[in-house]
Amino acid sequence: MLKIIVAAVALTALTVLILAARKPNAFRVARTIVIDAPPDKVFEFLDDPRRQSEWSPWDKKDPTMRKIYSGAPKGVGAVYEWDGNRSIGAGRLEIVEIISPSKVVMDLRFLRPMKGRNIAEYDVTPLRGGSEVTWSIRGPLPFISKVMCVFINMDRMIGKEFEAGLSDLKLLAEKKRG
Repeated sequence: MLKIIVAAVALTALTVLILAARKPNAFRVARTIVIDAPPDKVFEFLDDPRRQSEWSPWDKKDPTMRKIYSGAPKGVGAVYEWDGNRSIGAGRLEIVEIISPSKVVMDLRFLRPMKGRNIAEYDVTPLRGGSEVTWSIRGPLPFISKVMCVFINMDRMIGKEFEAGLSDLKLLAEKKRG
């Protein structure tokens, strides 16, 4: 009986490792929303980390998290560091590129619960009377993350947060317009 249990555990572990090895070496998650406000009005909430906190889904998960802002007040060189509860973890975001009012690129470093470095972007495309906003994140997928992705759908998990944040951004940008 013990041999059967050990064999089943070994087979399960081998299957997980094989599935993980077949995952891509990088990931990208993106969500898009249409906002009834011109790009320059939407952009006010994107190029300033303090304004990002007004609609960030993670700020709602830990309203008591510690925040430190440094560097430029907004735009390239603006830095936001956070240290929150287990849901939020700790990390650092720095704006590294701005093409106003259409693009913000951020270097995103996670320190806890897992270390990681990714690129997050906001892309704003003008539409008749409004804007299309895409929020994306991309980065490497180390093997341990590939193993986790066997059990967790990262696109669904992060995408759900992006959708909530973009909905709040839409409310703020459209309210500000009126």
